[in-house]
Amino acid sequence: MDSAVDKGAYTPPEQIKAIPVRHWGRWVSGVVVVALLGTLAYSFSQGDVTWGTVGDLIFDDRIVAGMGSTLLISVLSMLIGLILGVVFAVMRLSKNPVTGAVAWLYIWFFRGTPVYVQLLLWFNLALIFPVLNLGFYKDEMVDVMTPFMVALLGLGLNEGAYMAEIVRAGIQSVDEGQSEASHALGMSSGKTMRRVVLPQAMRVIVPPTGNEFINLLKTSSLVSAVQYTELLRASQNIGSTSFAIMETLLVASVWYLALTSVFSVGQYYVERYYARGSLRQLPPTPWQRVKKNLLPVIGNRGGVQA
Repeated sequence: MDSAVDKGAYTPPEQIKAIPVRHWGRWVSGVVVVALLGTLAYSFSQGDVTWGTVGDLIFDDRIVAGMGSTLLISVLSMLIGLILGVVFAVMRLSKNPVTGAVAWLYIWFFRGTPVYVQLLLWFNLALIFPVLNLGFYKDEMVDVMTPFMVALLGLGLNEGAYMAEIVRAGIQSVDEGQSEASHALGMSSGKTMRRVVLPQAMRVIVPPTGNEFINLLKTSSLVSAVQYTELLRASQNIGSTSFAIMETLLVASVWYLALTSVFSVGQYYVERYYARGSLRQLPPTPWQRVKKNLLPVIGNRGGVQA
């Protein structure tokens, strides 16, 4: 009887309504950043820049051709850098003192001197070697060292030194027990490196490799000094004849930003792919972040919101 009375008199507690904490610091910092960006945009709008010329030159045939040359030299140089990086990283880790010393000297020289100086050395190689004589091939050095070849060697060999250190760090991140187990199963050292070590090292190698490629894409602008017509040199050629110097530089900047943005997105997805198996939950994609942060929340607003 008492239990029935108690049950009838029971009043359920009110539903808790959570009030989110207001982060005023975030709002203040956001307003400051927007104000600074607005001031910067206003300053450029008031400058003596013919924005119509910028729009007209964005898809100019010479600019597009220069952008294609930038992509070509960057991709080929990165491929050379990757191949040399793997080779010299393995040589550096080898127990053979000769191969280890050669790899160390290569990395020491190409990392220790500016890429601009290296480009000039290749460009002026004919001053000390007028004729290239390999026995089976002989030609004038000025005919061999074309602007394209100078740019390819200068960027590719320099990139190989940096990639060697990146690959070496990735290989060393793999536990030695993996190699020992592979050798116990009868696998050779080369097969162990290809089948066991490198696939696991990719998780460490990929992020800095993507950063290196984006950096190489911008560094390729230095090859304009050796007369290779890429994006920057094409822009400068147009600016010197049309006297629209700032406009053409802004056009080049827009293209560099577009290229680096595209490859940055690609890098993110490659990193996300190789992160499988090492993370409990993969990081959200850019579109998933947009849906989470910008799209309105649809649901019951009367309850507790996460």
